[in-house]
Amino acid sequence: MSLSDAIFSPSGLLSEKLEHFRFRPQQQQMSEAVETSFKHHSKLVVEAGTGVGKTFAYLVPAILSKQKVIISTGTKHLQDQLFFKDLPAVLKILKVPVSTALLKGRSNYLCIHRMDQHVPRVQTHNKSFTNKLQIIKDWSMITKSGEIAEVTKIGEDDAIWPSVTSTAENCLGSECPSYQKCHIVKARQKAQKADIVIINHHLFFADMTLKEEGFGELLPDTDAIIFDEAHQLPELASNFFSTIISSRQFKDLIEDVIAAHLEEAPESHNIRELSDALQISVANFQLTLVGRVGRKSWFDLASITKIEDQYNQLCNSINALSAELLELSDRGKGLARCADRCERIEHNLNYFSNNSEGVINWLEIFERGFKFHSTPLVVADAFQTSMQCYDCAWVFTSATLTVNAKFDHFLNQLGLIDTEVIKLDSPYDYKNNTRLFLPAINVDPHDEKFTHTVINSVLPILEMNHGRAFLLFTSHRALRIAAEYLHGHDDFSLLVQGQAPRRELLAMFASMDNVVLLGTSSFWEGVDIRGDSLTCVVIDKLPFATPDDPVLTGRLEALRQSGKNPFTNYQLPQAVIALKQGVGRLIRDEEDYGVVAICDPRIITKPYGKSFLNSLPNMPVSSNLDDVVNFLQLHDTAYESACT
Repeated sequence: MSLSDAIFSPSGLLSEKLEHFRFRPQQQQMSEAVETSFKHHSKLVVEAGTGVGKTFAYLVPAILSKQKVIISTGTKHLQDQLFFKDLPAVLKILKVPVSTALLKGRSNYLCIHRMDQHVPRVQTHNKSFTNKLQIIKDWSMITKSGEIAEVTKIGEDDAIWPSVTSTAENCLGSECPSYQKCHIVKARQKAQKADIVIINHHLFFADMTLKEEGFGELLPDTDAIIFDEAHQLPELASNFFSTIISSRQFKDLIEDVIAAHLEEAPESHNIRELSDALQISVANFQLTLVGRVGRKSWFDLASITKIEDQYNQLCNSINALSAELLELSDRGKGLARCADRCERIEHNLNYFSNNSEGVINWLEIFERGFKFHSTPLVVADAFQTSMQCYDCAWVFTSATLTVNAKFDHFLNQLGLIDTEVIKLDSPYDYKNNTRLFLPAINVDPHDEKFTHTVINSVLPILEMNHGRAFLLFTSHRALRIAAEYLHGHDDFSLLVQGQAPRRELLAMFASMDNVVLLGTSSFWEGVDIRGDSLTCVVIDKLPFATPDDPVLTGRLEALRQSGKNPFTNYQLPQAVIALKQGVGRLIRDEEDYGVVAICDPRIITKPYGKSFLNSLPNMPVSSNLDDVVNFLQLHDTAYESACT
C-alpha cells in the first residue's frame, strides 16, 4: 500500500481524522503521482478540477517525503491561507515533525536602515508622511517578523511603503549597518533551515532572475518545487524575464543619491545639479505622454519627434549622473551603490533603444508614471535555462491548464518536455447542479448595442434570483455601460469594481443579500464565494486579449512569420484558459449550484466555439430562459430546505 493510499482511501487517515472527509479517487491519484515525482525527481503537470482537493493532495506527500520542498502560490493571499490554515491542518493530522517557513518578497518587510537614515533626509516636509512614519517607527519596536501587513492603520498601497522597504537595487546587503537586525535576512535564514517553505510565484521568479548580491540565492536548495495556480506562470515569466525601467526607479535613485550625497560628499555641487537635471528630464518625458495612458508600442511612440527628443534628453541626463557618481563612488557605500544602480539603468536604456531581436519594446503609461519594457517573444528557453539550476522534482498544478483536454499550450509556453501529465475532472455534480445558459443573441459582440442586449437577455434571471450574481466583463467600457443601465434596480443592489478595493467588494458581496457584482479581469480568478450567495455567473464575451496590445501583437507576428497560425496557436488557447477561470467562480463546494450564462454568440456560431465548450465542465446546455429560471427556483428551494 502506498503512503497516499493509507492517507486518502475511504478507510485512510483523513477519513478517520476529518469529520466531513469524502473519498475522492482523483485526490488519491494526484497524491500518488506527486509522491512518485518526488521519488524520481521528475516533472509532473496536473490539472485538478474544482473539488479534487489538490492542496491536501500535494501537501501530504510533501510532508511525508522528508525532503526540502518549496511550494509556490499565485498570490500572497493564497500563500497566507496555505501557511496559516491548510499546512497546519495537515501537520496536525499526520503528526510529523516538520519545520515550516513563510517567505515573501522584500517589499513586504520593513527596511530598518531606510526608515532610520534615508527617509528623514528626503521626506521631512510632508506632515501626513511624518505622522505615518511615526506609526511605523512605533510598530518597528515591537514587531518580530517586520511584515508591513501588520500595520493595519496604513493601507498596503500607501505611498510611504516604498520609502521604508528596500528593492534589489537600493539594498546594501551585508554592508548595511542594520544587517544584523534585518527582517529579510532573518526570514531567509529561517527559510534556509525549514523543511517546507511557502513562497509566491513573484518571489520564485525574483530568485530565478535576480540572484541578488549580499544574500546569495533567495531560496534555499530544494528537493522539490510545487507550483499551485500554475496557469499564471507563463505570463509572470514573461514579466520577470523582461528588462524594465520605471519612473519609480528614477525617483528612488534620485532620492537615494541626494541622501548619500548629503552624508558622504556634501561639498559636491555637481551631484545635486545632475540629480535635479535628471528629475526634470523624467518630468518632461512624462509630460510628452499625457493623454496616452495604456500599453503602447515603442516603435510607434518613438516616431513622434517630441517623445524621441525627451527620451534622448532622459538618456543624456542619466549618462551624466552616472559619470559623476562613478567619480565619487569611493567616497562611501551609499554613493557606490547608487553608481551601480545608475549604470544599470543607463545600460538598460541603451538596450531598450537598440531594438534587439527576440524582444518587444513597449511603454506602459500611467497617469503619473511610466515603465519601459523589453519583453522576450518566447519565455520557454529562459525558463528552461533557469530550471536547470535546480536539481529537483517539479510539480505544476491548477484547475485550468488544458485546452480541448490537451496540455500542449501550457507545456509549449514553458518548454516542458519529458513531463508526465494528468487531467483530473472535478468530482462535483455539474450535471445535476448546474446549467450553461447560451442565450440567443443576434447582435455582433462589437456592436455598440451589445452590452445592453446582454443585460436584457439575463435580466429576468437576475430579477428572479434577487441578484446573487457575478457579471464578468472583458472591458471596463462594457462594465461602465452595464453599471449605468442597471443603476437603481429594485430587485438587487449593485457592487461595481472601482467603488472599493477588490477584497472589500468581495467581503460586502458575501455578507449582503440580493447583490450583483460587476467586475472585469481581476474578478475572473482567485475568487472563492461558497453557498447560495453566488448562484449565477454571467460572462459577456469570450475573453480574447485586446488585439492592439503591443506584446500580443509582437508574439502573433512572430508566430505568423514562423508559419504558424497565431489564432489557433496562441489567441484561442489563451482565451479558453481565461474562460475556464471565469466559469470556475460558480461552483466552489459540493452543495453549490447555479447557472453560468455565456452571452457571446460566437461560442455557437463560430467553429472555434467547440474548443471553449469542450474545455468546460460537463454542464447541461440550454438556450431556453424559462428552463434556466425554473432550474434556479427548484434548486433554491431545495438548498433552503437542506439548510433548515
